[in-house]
Amino acid sequence: MTLLRCWLRGVLVAGLCGAAALRAGAQGKPIAGENTDYTSSLNRADRVEWFRDQGFGLFLHWSVDSQLGVTISHSLVGASPEYTERFFNELPKTFDPVRFDPAEWARLARLAGMRYVVFTTKHHSGFGMYATETTPFNVMNTPFHRDVTAEVLKAFKEQGIAPGVYFSPDDFYWLHKNGKLITRGVPEVQPSHNPGLLEYDSAQLRELLTHYGPVDVIFFDGEATSLRQLAWRLQPNIVVTRGAMRTPEQTIPGQAFDEPWESCITMGDAWQYQPQNDHLKSGRELIRLLVQTRAKGGNLLLNIGPKPNGELPAEQEERLRELALWMFVNSEAIYAVRPWIITNEGEVWFTKKKDGSALYAVVDPATPWKLGEWQELVLHSVKATEKTEVSVLGANGEVLEYAPKVVPKTTFRMESDGLHIRTMRSQRLQDNRQWPNPVVVKMTHVEPALVPPRVQTGSYRWDESSGNYRLEGELVEMGGAKLLEVGFEYRPIDGEDIHARSATWVTMPTQTVTKPGTFSATLEGLPREKHYEFRAVVRHPLLALYGGDVTLRKTANSQ
Repeated sequence: MTLLRCWLRGVLVAGLCGAAALRAGAQGKPIAGENTDYTSSLNRADRVEWFRDQGFGLFLHWSVDSQLGVTISHSLVGASPEYTERFFNELPKTFDPVRFDPAEWARLARLAGMRYVVFTTKHHSGFGMYATETTPFNVMNTPFHRDVTAEVLKAFKEQGIAPGVYFSPDDFYWLHKNGKLITRGVPEVQPSHNPGLLEYDSAQLRELLTHYGPVDVIFFDGEATSLRQLAWRLQPNIVVTRGAMRTPEQTIPGQAFDEPWESCITMGDAWQYQPQNDHLKSGRELIRLLVQTRAKGGNLLLNIGPKPNGELPAEQEERLRELALWMFVNSEAIYAVRPWIITNEGEVWFTKKKDGSALYAVVDPATPWKLGEWQELVLHSVKATEKTEVSVLGANGEVLEYAPKVVPKTTFRMESDGLHIRTMRSQRLQDNRQWPNPVVVKMTHVEPALVPPRVQTGSYRWDESSGNYRLEGELVEMGGAKLLEVGFEYRPIDGEDIHARSATWVTMPTQTVTKPGTFSATLEGLPREKHYEFRAVVRHPLLALYGGDVTLRKTANSQ
């Protein structure tokens, strides 16, 4: 508590400008493995703003191998010739999703608050889920014989959901037909090293972007340098996500970014339908992912995998409906928002309307609020003004059902340690009164009450003699604090796609600093053959703030 009081005395300053602090906090290096030159993006500024306002999208992974309940496409890497031949020749003969109803998918997505969809038109296997003339390996040469992509995009457009497509430049069918070993992530199989593959991909992309009307979003899962140029040329208003912006996979960055980014995350562990060994996240976990992504300035692209017969698995539908209820009440805190001066104060996460008209505190405690009980929040980063109003989204603040003597009106007061809010969960959303999901408090005409510290991840060195890393970071701003704790975190990244991260961060010991400057630490004992990434961190009583993620490579003079 001594550190808390010291920090609060130093930073509780009225009327500070949050925008400058946010721009400073957004600096950092790209997600490890992101090899795209974002600065050359031709995404139009107005379209990028549109994309950032949407906030929430639906990712659909569905292909011919969903019949097997197998990881999409990747079972072909390292497969025997017999398996490969059966995959390419036999699976199309049995693909017949007789219960495919994209209108039902679209209605549910709209109810869940999703503003755009991204459909897997062609995954790495090379199977076209649309009517392509470039290859016989497509949905029109199956018993189903319908253009799935056309029907999906039409159904979602009719629900007011922006159409988007996923396209894989990697193509295992093309590699197989051209006598090349099926693999990923090495130059020998990339379009830039195979003119025939690049021509093949380009022809397919032309089909997708000329035969299906305007497409709002495209996600390139692989080498996209020349293909994205073709996409912008064919449809200048298209927003290229992966290939032109940060797209972390299965993870949310530790820091906020004042720029477009999108995190794609599965509802369970698997991308495509897998009836076994897939552990679905709870509805509350999914809501938490959405809130934290938006608090950090990104979009959440939430993935589901339809069954081979075209139905959505019941467990996935249930979670989408739980999201639907929460979004029906609280979507105002998700659309057209940007980061606040800090992402969160403990279990309270913030989003801010981009026009500055409102600040939202998404309250997500470990023990959910009980219906009809008063709670008091103390928000250290928020300062009230004479015009401030505070309310709970979805509730009128006038009635608590079956309790006529209770008036659940939210009140507030400013004190030296921050904005104190007294409020109640007063809207009954489920019969058992146990609905566990976050409450959102809306505040208007408020100002920042502090300037947060800022840290950057620096360089590193590999010491061959000791077999250790030397990590460096920089505390750029103290944020008014007298002293702070700084340090590093690291995690293994072996076996991950270049965009994916699933391992937990390991925290290293911290050190106390009293002024801005560089700091360092030695990371010992990591196996030589493994690969890792690290980030700098500054800790103060409200939250931890991070620098960008940097990949560790064991060379004698790294960076």
